[in-house]
Amino acid sequence: MGVESKIEYFRDFIHAKGLRYTPEREAIAREVFRRKGHFDPEELHQALRREGHKVSRASVYRTLPLMMEAGILEQVEMTDKHAHYERVMGREHHDHMLCVSCGRVIEFYSEEMEKLQERLCEEEGFQGASHTLEIKGYCSRCRKKAPRPV
Repeated sequence: MGVESKIEYFRDFIHAKGLRYTPEREAIAREVFRRKGHFDPEELHQALRREGHKVSRASVYRTLPLMMEAGILEQVEMTDKHAHYERVMGREHHDHMLCVSCGRVIEFYSEEMEKLQERLCEEEGFQGASHTLEIKGYCSRCRKKAPRPV
């Protein structure tokens, strides 16, 4: 799915909710679809301003939850205690390991973990729609600097 198709999908989602699809929402969506990694709302706002878009912080903070609801973004908890996001639409599913010392994020995928989750849902008669797995701990660099008992 190309960027224009993703933009159209978001525009249709906004209209289906009875909301206006504004030039600010368009600029925010285009910037989100350009990004490849994790970002916070402030980084997104600053990037939009640098590009000359007159987008308020409030517009960014109101649009991101709509993009989550549309299945475009997921919120990722980070160690600095404020919201970070990543685009999931058009990307392969993955989970995260978060270093609580330096903030490093390691993305990983485990077929074994996915099968276990499916089996657990089946055993409980539960139909899973999505999931987020975040393992918090210490990356190899931080463990070498100051070993901690685990």
